[in-house]
Amino acid sequence: MESLNSILLTRLSRFNLVELAELYRRAGSATTVIEHKRDIREILPDASTHLIQALKDIDICREWAEKELEYDHRHGIEPICMNDERYPQRLKECPDAPILLYFFGNSDLNQRHVINIIGTRHCTPYGRDIIHSFVRELKALCPDVLILSGLAYGVDIHAHREALENGFNTIGVLAHGLDDIYPRGHRETAQKMIHQGGLLTEYATRTQPIARNFVQRNRIVAGCADATILIESAAKGGGLITCSIARSYGREVFAFPGSVHSDFSEGCNNLIRDNGASLITSATDFIKAMGWDDAIKLEQAQQRGIERTLFPDLSSDEEIIVRVLTKNNDLQINLLSIQSNIPISRLTGLLFTLEMKGVIRAMAGGCYHLLA
Repeated sequence: MESLNSILLTRLSRFNLVELAELYRRAGSATTVIEHKRDIREILPDASTHLIQALKDIDICREWAEKELEYDHRHGIEPICMNDERYPQRLKECPDAPILLYFFGNSDLNQRHVINIIGTRHCTPYGRDIIHSFVRELKALCPDVLILSGLAYGVDIHAHREALENGFNTIGVLAHGLDDIYPRGHRETAQKMIHQGGLLTEYATRTQPIARNFVQRNRIVAGCADATILIESAAKGGGLITCSIARSYGREVFAFPGSVHSDFSEGCNNLIRDNGASLITSATDFIKAMGWDDAIKLEQAQQRGIERTLFPDLSSDEEIIVRVLTKNNDLQINLLSIQSNIPISRLTGLLFTLEMKGVIRAMAGGCYHLLA
């Protein structure tokens, strides 16, 4: 019922996305919203008159929603509601997060480390070389990373293909429904991604890849990730929009510099110059800037054997994590984020520190166990 009602509410997506997300958060579920569709201001006192009227008339879309859900079930597509623990918790923190996502794949959307690699659709040999060397080096230094991009021409498709080649899970965030693939020339890659990552969209089937959908989907690319990495960009482009969105979400943004004579490095160079992105030249630069090199230190320490400090000094946030695990041990990171009220982007670093101190241990399935 929740999936059906969430699909139904997506028909209101032409309204303010922040307003719709806030309504869902306050209600706690799409089902509650539907139950209060005639007195919605009891949940959201400042709801717009347009939203109020649309909710009153929403049942005319119920047959469409039922057909959409039936199609999803028949084709192995998972509708993931915002209150589902499978929903990307990093994205959930964003004010304009979609209330429902459609997913076709096998990856955990709440993996410990998540990045997106984006850039121009006119990727040059220089850009392809950067993607190749970055992803290969990243695999050697920090192999547990989920890589997102948009399955578009240029940087996107090269990022997906390099991720697949190096054994990373990779997610394509689409600007249309999952009943088709655009561009069609990327279908073979998309098929591989379904078994090593997946395809993700907020759009129902039969939604065409129109221009405004690409701009809107950029917020999902930015919001699902800890960091955005811009490879190549002209002075204007979708990659720069994604970087701007990522910064508005408080996420890290990085860019590779290029020749001052290259049109497709101009956007990166300008972004770095204007302090809109941190300059990196390698995966080593990136993981150090993110603090993910702790993973390497942790692995080395584990090989030597960690002796737990009897009374380790814990920060206030670390104490919160320990208290949560004391009540409910062996929690996945997304549930730990919810129960501790600590964003995943900050929680990952705290968990590394607690592992180094011998307080917790990472278990199979992305769970964390508090050591006795």
